[in-house]
Amino acid sequence: MPGNLTLDALKEALEAGEIDTVIVAAIDMQGRLMGKRFHAAHFVDSGWRETHCCNYLLTVDMEMHTVPGYAAASWEKGYGDYVVKPDLDTLRRVPWLEGTALVLCDLLDHHTHEEVPQSPRAILKRQVARARAMGFEPMMATELEFYVFENSYEALRDDGVGGLRPISGYNEDYHIFQTSKEEPLMRALRNGLYGAGIIVENTKGEADSGQAEVNVRYTDALQMADAHVIIKNATKEIAHSLGKSVTFMAKYATEKAGSSSHVHQSLWSLDGAAAFHDPEVPHGMSVAMKHFLAGQLAHVRDLTLFLAPYVNSYKRFTVGLFAPTKAVWSRDNRTAGFRICGENTKAVRVECRIGGADLNPYLTCAALLAAGLDGIEKKMELEPELRGDMYNAENAREIPTTLREAADLAATSTWLRGAFGDEVVDHYVHAARWEVSESERAVTDWDVRRGLERA
Repeated sequence: MPGNLTLDALKEALEAGEIDTVIVAAIDMQGRLMGKRFHAAHFVDSGWRETHCCNYLLTVDMEMHTVPGYAAASWEKGYGDYVVKPDLDTLRRVPWLEGTALVLCDLLDHHTHEEVPQSPRAILKRQVARARAMGFEPMMATELEFYVFENSYEALRDDGVGGLRPISGYNEDYHIFQTSKEEPLMRALRNGLYGAGIIVENTKGEADSGQAEVNVRYTDALQMADAHVIIKNATKEIAHSLGKSVTFMAKYATEKAGSSSHVHQSLWSLDGAAAFHDPEVPHGMSVAMKHFLAGQLAHVRDLTLFLAPYVNSYKRFTVGLFAPTKAVWSRDNRTAGFRICGENTKAVRVECRIGGADLNPYLTCAALLAAGLDGIEKKMELEPELRGDMYNAENAREIPTTLREAADLAATSTWLRGAFGDEVVDHYVHAARWEVSESERAVTDWDVRRGLERA
């Protein structure tokens, strides 16, 4: 799903008065769009070549706090510049913002003009290049779940989050009548994304009150990650324009189902053949597919940090609410961490069900791809399939239960350091440990309710 504007077409739209603003955005560690709004006249004159940003953008937390201790950028190094290099293949119209276009960018070292190794887009691009060198084109699709609230973000800011009102009063999974009530938002989202060149297949109600899902067409890994971050930003912007709010938190309320971002994956040959499909073997799973899945299972605990990056992410792994707790594989089984879909067809693929809607898609897709390619390179043997209720499976591989555990596993993983490099692993482990420390010093509503009178 590449952009739907060329630079020449943008010039024509500028001259016709259709577009006057170009959003120039890179992606930060949290998977957010960070950048500038250019007047379109300046962008087509020279801004399309490059702009600059402070290099602290890859060292801040969710609150934009300048976190100490990073090797890449710090007060000691003076927080210099990155070059922000537009990828013109991503240039597109933004139908939900008047007169606006968007281009995604790569972050480059200010002195060498090489891609910053810790930048999420660069991390994924390296793994895609590795796959192509092996003769494969990685194809992926991320499903995004989120909750919609009647409250605006401003109302929640002023009145607090205690009065959150989900847009639905009941579980709306596949529910047509309830989702008809939500059509002002969801129709605008489908059509807006389609107009931006992102091919939406469908939206639907999800498994709790106020929960929705958007599904887009399978595409190559980098384009999918690009689409993912645009979808999240679009959902927030369109909801805000309608006086509503949404959240992509993995778990916003104890009693509610979490919001996931399942990742569908397959490899294709460079000439367009389905490398995962072999009609002559059981379930149509080729040797390459079995090795790929074996690699992901072998490394899943080491890479969970890139599927679940926050303390809150691990609260989603709850028995009986469709989030997995076991990192095992099974065919068409929603209780397993890895589910095989489309068996005996060319669409046979691996669905990783571990990640939440709070993940950074570039890091997630890169980590899963790196693990799968390692399985192919080492011809790893696929472990036996498990069937039945994985929540109650004994002696099955567990998904890490806390961010602290996931960070420790990543930090000590020889495989992950070989795949991503020490500077990348150390950078994201540092981010995770900061999240843990911030969480541990925070007094929560739970603390107060539990201890105010009885402590």
